[in-house]
Amino acid sequence: MKKFSIFIICLTLCLACNSEDNAYVEISENKKLDFPQPDFFPLPAYDLEENPPTEKGFELGKKLFYDGRLSSTGVISCGFCHIQEFSFTHHTHEVSHGVNGALGTRNAQPLINLAYFNEFSWDGAAPHLDSFSIIPITTDVEMNETVTNVLSKLKQDDEYLSLFAQAFENGEVDTQNMFRALSQFMVMMVSAETKYDKVLEGNAVFTEAQAAGKALFDAKCSSCHKGILLTDQSYRNNGLPVDPQYNDVGRKRVTGLEEDLYRFKVPSLRNIAVSLPYMHDGRFQTLKEVLDFYDSGVTASSTLDPLLQQEEELGIQLTETEKEQLIAFLRTLTDDNFLLDPQFSEF
Repeated sequence: MKKFSIFIICLTLCLACNSEDNAYVEISENKKLDFPQPDFFPLPAYDLEENPPTEKGFELGKKLFYDGRLSSTGVISCGFCHIQEFSFTHHTHEVSHGVNGALGTRNAQPLINLAYFNEFSWDGAAPHLDSFSIIPITTDVEMNETVTNVLSKLKQDDEYLSLFAQAFENGEVDTQNMFRALSQFMVMMVSAETKYDKVLEGNAVFTEAQAAGKALFDAKCSSCHKGILLTDQSYRNNGLPVDPQYNDVGRKRVTGLEEDLYRFKVPSLRNIAVSLPYMHDGRFQTLKEVLDFYDSGVTASSTLDPLLQQEEELGIQLTETEKEQLIAFLRTLTDDNFLLDPQFSEF
């Protein structure tokens, strides 16, 4: 028994100390982070009890998010196409740019308030936030890598070995822990400090143009861009002319249902003024172009959303003044504190 006790002590010391073959693994308290739940938001859809954000989990997720080694070339990171100051979108790029200059087929979506969403991607291909990151990592025109290869690379990095050991109880560098760490980073991306929010709280007032735009928005846009999240999370065909270059069938790619042809997820409009370009394929560069489209560019099809085909008219009729007022309101949805929050920045 005495010899066995000495062996255990020696083994413990070996695991805790640095040597030529074993990296030092720092053991420290891994505190839970307070989820920044706004009072006027719904409860999160993400199970924060199952995967609670922690200091080390968040740190690991952030490191993974900005690490190009998650791609086959070692260059393209999640943060490459999701830039914080533009609400984690690929600013001015119509579609995502991947390894070796490859172009995707869809615009990189904002990564905000994901804790409140039920499904992810333009077509809802990811039914859970923990599975969302698999899509860009394994898509050939994005990061073009395999999960197995990524894990192999992470296991060769002493810093990652230490972070995984501190972030998760089992300390394993495995698929579940990698994607849970990424989720811990992303669920903390809560954006709820816009002028719009301050007005709702009674701490600010709209200008005349903003107030007029809000009234127009409530009357003509809020059926789809509903509630405090400014999306009803549904999938709709908004009448975009089909781009023959991509011929993206939308939600149908996931469900196989003809009724889902050209339907895409209704995006949140939070930080919309900085998250250009717009639509699933980034075809519009300005908010004015978007409103011009809804006014006079909507095309008919078998799956066009009924809200956009009232009687004999297609789209949403808007005067030039109404467009200006709507844009004035949409600009109140920008959250500068979130866009500049250093906890989410790469450096």
